[in-house]
Amino acid sequence: MAQNAQAASTTPATQTTPAVTDDNTDMASLPMLSMDDPNFGRMNGRGDGMINVAILGAGRIAQTMAHTLQLMNADDRYAGLIHPYAVASRSSERAQKLAEQYGFSKSYGSYTELLSDPFVDLVYIATPHNLHMEQAIACMRAGKNVLVEKSFTANAEQARRVFDVADDTNLLCTEAIWTRYMPSRIMIDEIVASGKLGEIMSLGADLSYTTTAKKRMTDPNLAGGALLDVGVYALNFIDMVMGAQEIDRLVTSMQPYATGVDASNSTTLYYGDHTMAVATSSMMCQSDRMGRILGTKGYVIVHNINNPEAVDVYGDNHDLQYHAHVPDQLTGYEYEVAAAAKAILAGRHECIEMTHADTLRIMALMDQIRADWGLQYPFER
Repeated sequence: MAQNAQAASTTPATQTTPAVTDDNTDMASLPMLSMDDPNFGRMNGRGDGMINVAILGAGRIAQTMAHTLQLMNADDRYAGLIHPYAVASRSSERAQKLAEQYGFSKSYGSYTELLSDPFVDLVYIATPHNLHMEQAIACMRAGKNVLVEKSFTANAEQARRVFDVADDTNLLCTEAIWTRYMPSRIMIDEIVASGKLGEIMSLGADLSYTTTAKKRMTDPNLAGGALLDVGVYALNFIDMVMGAQEIDRLVTSMQPYATGVDASNSTTLYYGDHTMAVATSSMMCQSDRMGRILGTKGYVIVHNINNPEAVDVYGDNHDLQYHAHVPDQLTGYEYEVAAAAKAILAGRHECIEMTHADTLRIMALMDQIRADWGLQYPFER
């Protein structure tokens, strides 16, 4: 699937909401560790030893990542690559419980303690979208590489500010869109590149879950809504095929939730090569989660775009030509962790699976979609 595209959009003005710790420390105000300090980017480019991974946050996604790191640490395929090192939460009890449950070496009851630990190499940020920018910047200023959960930030301007710090510090900074790193991505790339589908004419991607019970999904102060949480996967599915091809125009609509964020949405993208793509997502219902790539000679059905289970290729007479199950996985998170760890050891500052340009393109596209809806988050006004 193509990469390194560029999408024009209107970016909302950004006002930042400081990410604070239990001790009321503004993470953005923390002093930057000197790049001359021997602990700055401690493992970056050394090419030896294991990457000590820390988790910032202790929610459901953090728990899945903790389990992933535990499994990777015991898996011969990842021998010597990573170590489940530390967990940090605003609750020392939650951090300690998570660390003990999954075999982490350390736990911290504040984020500042984590950033002060010179043995942390990579921080996985598993907090609400609105906190990602401040926390990622604080981590890099402290000499830590970062793997930031989707959506990378609340908007494209925030993403640019994060990448500016990544450039200044020469540290790895990458987005944890797990589908970009999975083996299924390569499988689909090869099918499209083979020409078996002919010219790609249409794409469709839908991802919907009933998730309104989660406060972060419905709260505009947390950059809630379906688009940034699940719609981002539908847009990434399309983007991995279309990449840098220019979007001539888009047509989008949404049904608002009571809080004003998008409950359900649909966006149609019209590309300069006459390809049309439709992305839909919702936090109000379940969907089939299917992805479709339609060409002049055949089409592909991807079962579950959020974690592909199988890929089917059909001919132009609807005959099944190829069926492939994806390889067994630990949790699915292992691919992004391994890619980040290998990039750090190789001295790279971005992952080829999800480049800075990829993230910026998706963030800019979501900005444009929200601008068409008239949806701004309170901290953007």
